[in-house]
Amino acid sequence: MLPGNFKIATAALASIAAAGLAAAELWRLRTGRRQRVTVDARAAATAFRSERYLRVDGRPPGDTWHPVSGFHRAGDGRFILLHCNLPHLREGALRVLGCDATREAVAAAVGGWKAAELEDTLAAAGLCAGMARAPEEWRAHPQAAAIARLPLLEIERLGDAPPEACGAGDRPLGGTRVLDLTRVIAGPVCGRTLAEHGADVLLVTAEHLASIERLVIDTGHGKRSARLDLRRADHVERLRTLVGQADVVCQSYRPGALAARGFSAEALAEIRPGLVYVTVSAYGHVGPWRERRGFDSIVQSVSGIAHEGGVAAGMERPKPLPAQALDHATGYLAAFGAMVALARRAREGGSYLVRVSLAQTGRWIDGLGRVDGQRVPDPTVDDVGEYLQTTEAPFGVLRHVAPAAKLSETPARWARPPVPLGTHTPGW
Repeated sequence: MLPGNFKIATAALASIAAAGLAAAELWRLRTGRRQRVTVDARAAATAFRSERYLRVDGRPPGDTWHPVSGFHRAGDGRFILLHCNLPHLREGALRVLGCDATREAVAAAVGGWKAAELEDTLAAAGLCAGMARAPEEWRAHPQAAAIARLPLLEIERLGDAPPEACGAGDRPLGGTRVLDLTRVIAGPVCGRTLAEHGADVLLVTAEHLASIERLVIDTGHGKRSARLDLRRADHVERLRTLVGQADVVCQSYRPGALAARGFSAEALAEIRPGLVYVTVSAYGHVGPWRERRGFDSIVQSVSGIAHEGGVAAGMERPKPLPAQALDHATGYLAAFGAMVALARRAREGGSYLVRVSLAQTGRWIDGLGRVDGQRVPDPTVDDVGEYLQTTEAPFGVLRHVAPAAKLSETPARWARPPVPLGTHTPGW
């Protein structure tokens, strides 16, 4: 159990177990052998905070949170959360606010705005902010109404293709090629989870895109890493070649961003019939906010989760969850969806689209109910030592969270350590 009033440990247990069971089912389809899947609840909760517990050569590897990020009170008394952890988001927000990059200056500038107006202005500029709403306010919002009709995750058949067996060797996903086009936490957790069950995961980023080293390390287990720049025609062709030899593509860019460059799910299924295309978004694929950028903390703010957390804690300001739970749960659910789609491909053929979003995951967590957890101690890295493992990597000696799902025949493990972005050439 983690501190707070939401059932985060339950969400962790359920999403991680779902991914583990999907891996076991792929193994059964290929070998005919069943196996036991177990997940310790404390191990699952620890996995949902993996970036917090990461140590490199005995020390935390830099912060993920910039000082100007977080909640600020607007001039109308409402709180708004600014997400300024990546340089381009920070610089853009400072331009809109017309202030220096200090928390004091940002607080003063935000005080000159109404929260809703600032939220919309920043969103229109392609930036990230979220006014803290009460749960009932969010339920009345058109975006909440749009996704209320959606399931937790969606798996749709995109087109026809012959059945394909999944996996090879002694791992459920051995030989399965996963093209990881994701950043930050949710999408990268999907690729990391597939890698722990044997997938060959190639992370592809671009040199001009900012990154946070702690997250690169934490979510990079089991992956190779290459760079391509889709502003270059030859790199576009290289990515198409990679897609043509992949089994799964996972992407977490803003909805429509890759499609505008010719990499929609439908286009890629034409290139590679039998492809499983996983897309991770902030607010889902329907509704007025479907193309809006967002992160875990932003979705917590707009959806009432942070507001309710503050009320439960007796605070006069919003309080976020004790983990980036929307991110981590969405990542495990994306991996679950990918493996379910691979199982369908093995049984009946076809290409598949898997959709998950932080907002849909938040709605699911909200529906799990509440606990009286305000007095629960916040586990430190020393408290969770039994769930950590040590790995030597190019970054140094890592102490990090081990896979939480335990499979009796095919133990979850990563075949390679995380590496700096761009270490490998873009090829299989």
